[in-house]
Amino acid sequence: MFALTFLGTSASVPSAERNHPALLVEAAGQRILVDCGEGTQRQLLRSGAGFRRLDRMLLTHGHLDHVLGIPGLFSTLRLRQNSDVMTIHGGVDTLDIVIRMLAGIWGEGRAPIPVEFVGLTEGQVIDAADFTIDCFPVRHRDTDSFGFVFRSPARRHLLSDRLGSLGVPDGPMRGELAAERSIVIGDRMIDPEDVLGPPSGGKKLVVIGDTETTDGLSKHVADADLLVIEATFLDRDAATARDYGHLTATEAAAFAAASNVKQLVLVHMSGRYPDDEILAEATRVFPSTRIAADFDHLVI
Repeated sequence: MFALTFLGTSASVPSAERNHPALLVEAAGQRILVDCGEGTQRQLLRSGAGFRRLDRMLLTHGHLDHVLGIPGLFSTLRLRQNSDVMTIHGGVDTLDIVIRMLAGIWGEGRAPIPVEFVGLTEGQVIDAADFTIDCFPVRHRDTDSFGFVFRSPARRHLLSDRLGSLGVPDGPMRGELAAERSIVIGDRMIDPEDVLGPPSGGKKLVVIGDTETTDGLSKHVADADLLVIEATFLDRDAATARDYGHLTATEAAAFAAASNVKQLVLVHMSGRYPDDEILAEATRVFPSTRIAADFDHLVI
């Protein structure tokens, strides 16, 4: 299961309703911030999420609307005497921007809280047993951008009727079978295959920040339960979208449809368009689309 709290859903210019980009993803007791636009610390408070157990950050790229909230967040964490190490994952160029930004405030090699910088290369970022995170490169202007794939494994559950018919008592024996190890009752061996149902419950979440194209990304996005991706422009302004390295709502929706995504959530909307116009354009192509608003909370 993944729980998402949208902390900022604007494009590069915020509005009264939309803050700069940031997304909180919670899984198996861990809380991960994807991007940290200006004002993210206040959004964490306003959403009710707060700062507890916040020790990992994934950065899609280094443009300031996605990273400028880091110094303020770090300053607050210092004042709250947070002792956890903040691990920041990003492309090499993105991390260089963040490091220089922090150095300009606190001095080179210094930060107000313990911090570890981890450069991204395509492949696995985290294996947390209950979920994994992988990253893949994304094209957005002159940046080293990345998208992220969150996966929780499918699990096989014990079938109570089969356990009863085979006389497996409550207790450690059922635990062994759940762990896919055979047991012996009397003179009979019972194999896990005798009592386990088919795999179920695995989930896939894909988060893509700014991107100028979806070419080559379907293999990473295919069959996702939820895709979060930008839709900065409408199709009538496709030429402007190309100039600024962004997608239109039509392009995002067509990509979701071609990738067999179950649900599409659009973010990074330009304030020049009303939400209902963006949604109408996207749903004509992919009906299972919604537009994220700040403080929306979704669970998959």
